[in-house]
Amino acid sequence: MRSESTWLLFALGSAVFGGATAVLAKVGVEGIDSNLATFYRTLVVLAFAGLIVSARGDWGTIGTVSTRSWVFLTLSGLATAASWLCYYRALQLAPASRVAPVDKLSVVLAIALGILVLGEPMNMKFLVGAALVVAGVFVISLA
Repeated sequence: MRSESTWLLFALGSAVFGGATAVLAKVGVEGIDSNLATFYRTLVVLAFAGLIVSARGDWGTIGTVSTRSWVFLTLSGLATAASWLCYYRALQLAPASRVAPVDKLSVVLAIALGILVLGEPMNMKFLVGAALVVAGVFVISLA
């Protein structure tokens, strides 16, 4: 597979597993505190990621990670934790079919932050796509 398209395979994998996450989490969060459910999920993610790092033999590179990377990975981890805590609570309060689409507003925010913070290029396709995501979220959430 060409390296230019490898990212797309992983992004599609993320979408597939993300979609499954909503349904599996909705069932799993029933009868349990949403924060405890998030904690348990985090332990599973930690163990799985640790297995992958171990299998690939990547532990030896941990000393080469820059302070800047550690700071931003920590901030990303905090944002992930906040996102997951909110997501699991929302799943306790509403159907997965409504929570998951609203969660996808993160796509629009990522586009905006990519443009504003990272200086990524913007074009009409991105703007139209972002507008369609927002429109879809409103259609679904008002259903």
